[in-house]
Amino acid sequence: MITNLKLPADAHGAVRYGMTNDYMFRAVLQSNNRVLRGLICSLLHLRDDEVVSVIVTNPIVLGEAIKDKEFRLDVNVLLNDNTLINLEMQVANRLNWHERSVTYLCRSFDSLEHGQDYSVAKPAIQIGFLDYTLFPERPKFYDTYKLLSIHDHEKYSDSLTLCVIDLSRIELATEEDKAYHVNDWARLFKASTWEEIRMSASIDEYLQEAADTLYALNADEAVRKRCRDRLEYYQDLKNYERKIERDRMEHEQDLRNYELKIERDRIAYEKDKQKYEQKIKQDRKTYEKDKQKYEQKIEQDRITHEQQIERIVAEKDSQIRQLRAEIEEMRRHQSNDEGA
Repeated sequence: MITNLKLPADAHGAVRYGMTNDYMFRAVLQSNNRVLRGLICSLLHLRDDEVVSVIVTNPIVLGEAIKDKEFRLDVNVLLNDNTLINLEMQVANRLNWHERSVTYLCRSFDSLEHGQDYSVAKPAIQIGFLDYTLFPERPKFYDTYKLLSIHDHEKYSDSLTLCVIDLSRIELATEEDKAYHVNDWARLFKASTWEEIRMSASIDEYLQEAADTLYALNADEAVRKRCRDRLEYYQDLKNYERKIERDRMEHEQDLRNYELKIERDRIAYEKDKQKYEQKIKQDRKTYEKDKQKYEQKIEQDRITHEQQIERIVAEKDSQIRQLRAEIEEMRRHQSNDEGA
C-alpha cells in the first residue's frame, strides 16, 4: 500500500474518492494516527498535549474485499485508554439516524465485563458526519447532545455524548467551530477537487497530513477498488430506494384511484338514492291525491244517495198524505149519504 506520497503543489482536477466515501474515510483515519488525533482534538476541543493515545480498536485490512456489502465502516477509537469514541461517515439519509446513532452509542458504552463495577465504565462518544440536515426546522453545522434535565438543563452524566456534523451546512459554523477548525475539516471532507484540498490543507499540519494521506490512498489500486465497491453499493441502495419510492407512489396512486372510485360510487349511490326517494315522495303525493279524490267521490256519492233517499221519502210522504185525504173525502161522502 502506498502511504508515503505527498500531495503535489500542482495537483489539480477532480478527487476520485473523497472523504465522504465511507471506505476512504475509514482508510484515512485508520492509516494515519496523526490525522485521527488532529480530527478528535478539533471535534472535542482538546489541546494536543491532552491526547496521550488514540487507538483504533476495530481495524480492518485495508484493500481486502468486503464480502458483506452492508459492513459498517465506522471507526471505533479508545482515547487516552479512558474514552470510547465511534466515528461514522453517513451521506445517505435513511431517515433513521436518530435511533441508529443512539444504538451505536449505547453499544459502545455497554462494554463492562460480567462482575465489573459500574464505576469503571468508560464514557462513550458517538460522532456522526452527515451530508444532510438532521433537523430541517432548526439546522446547525455542529452540535453536541448529552443527558440533561428537561427543567433546568442540569447535566445528568458525562458518560454519553452525541455529536452531529452537518457537512451540507458548513456556512452555519459558529466562531467556536472556526476557532477549532471544525469547519475546515468539514470542507476537506466535502472537497471534490485537489485545489480545494490544498486550500483546506494549508490551515494546519493535521489537515495537511489528511490531504497527503488522502492523495496517497487515491493512488492505491486496492483501496480505490474498495471505494468503488462502496459507491456501487450506495448506487444499488439508491436504485433500490428509488424502486421502493416508485412502488410506494404507485401504491398511493392506486389507493387514490380506489378512493376516487369509492367516492364516485358513493356519489352515484347518493344520486340514485335521491332519485328513488324523490320517486317515493312523488308516488306518495299521487297516492294522497288519488286517495283524496276517492274520498271526495265517496262523500259526493253519500250525499247524492242521501238526497235520493230524502226525495223518495218526501214523495212517499206526499203520496201517503194524498191517500189519507182521499180516504177522508170518501168517509165524508159516505156519512152524508147515510144521513140523507
